[in-house]
Amino acid sequence: MADPTRDDPAPPSAAGRPSPFPRTETWLERRRNKIAAEIARNRRGEYTVPTWVLATALALILGAWAVLIIVS
Repeated sequence: MADPTRDDPAPPSAAGRPSPFPRTETWLERRRNKIAAEIARNRRGEYTVPTWVLATALALILGAWAVLIIVS
């Protein structure tokens, strides 16, 4: 009987030999790993502000400045 705690990258084929093709990650596994890596980076203090947030803040500041100039 196979050991269920063993972590093989590729399950054995029908003949009992390991498959020559490595097991690929599914979309959900890739997404989960990406989120976990981002959380780990943020906990280490390597977070960055997304570009869209910076662009929105700049647009709001410039818009408020333009309104103040036009109204005055």
